[in-house]
Amino acid sequence: MIKKNLLLIIILAGSIVANRPAFAGNKGEKETKIKIHTTMGDIVVKLYNQTPQTRDNFIKLVKEKFYDSTLFHRVIQAFMIQGGDPNSKNAKAGAMLGNGDAGYTVPAEIVPGLFHKKGSLATARQGDQVNPTKASSGCQFYIVQGKKFTNGALDTMEQRMNFGIKQQIFTKIVSMPQNAQLKKKFIQFQNESNIDSLQALTKTIEPTIDSLYDKADKFKFTPEQRKAYTTVGGTPQLDNNYTVFGEVVEGIEIVDKIAGVKTDHADRPVEDVRVLSMKILN
Repeated sequence: MIKKNLLLIIILAGSIVANRPAFAGNKGEKETKIKIHTTMGDIVVKLYNQTPQTRDNFIKLVKEKFYDSTLFHRVIQAFMIQGGDPNSKNAKAGAMLGNGDAGYTVPAEIVPGLFHKKGSLATARQGDQVNPTKASSGCQFYIVQGKKFTNGALDTMEQRMNFGIKQQIFTKIVSMPQNAQLKKKFIQFQNESNIDSLQALTKTIEPTIDSLYDKADKFKFTPEQRKAYTTVGGTPQLDNNYTVFGEVVEGIEIVDKIAGVKTDHADRPVEDVRVLSMKILN
């Protein structure tokens, strides 16, 4: 079944890498804390020193009062709450939000070991098709609420992510200039829904795919991730694709409260949830 699915994919965006221990940052370096004062209560986050560019950009925007009066414009219960769109400051009720930015992006800082447990602070970004380097939005962020997962569900997710590695290898092979005719045939057979021909064509490159896959780093949740996702919860499906640069240290109940508000068809809260101010605490 997996091999048959592989036949039908010509282009796959995104990359998956194996998890390794997180870089610890400078020993003894103090972590910056930010108080997010909202209309529903206060949330205190600490910023990781392992993601210095993202950390420093966030601190800069806080000092500039960039976030003051912005909304949590996208809220999905059991997933996350998203804010930071400058266009939300004076937005009319029901207006579509989420396209505002700071006029620049920040390079991705996807650090192995920093993952999407409940309370994690991460950067929003454009999708892989237009943003293959996974560069972060210069201003939009989200805080994970997530949900708890069983070990069985995490096992299935690992298999899916590792299948993604095979898909990427397949895409890389058929996209090589010397394989232009091969790619043309794949597209032709796919458009014709000619499964038998697709299977036969795939068998010609399966040994190369398998050889490269055997040498590739495989995705595997660490014991720390498994413990967090099965006890506290989170959004493991986002791991290794977005920059996680901090976590909630106070006010996780406020995150839950915001995540539970009534929203419209675009996931915008029906009643505005506003960031009144952000303040550096240390």
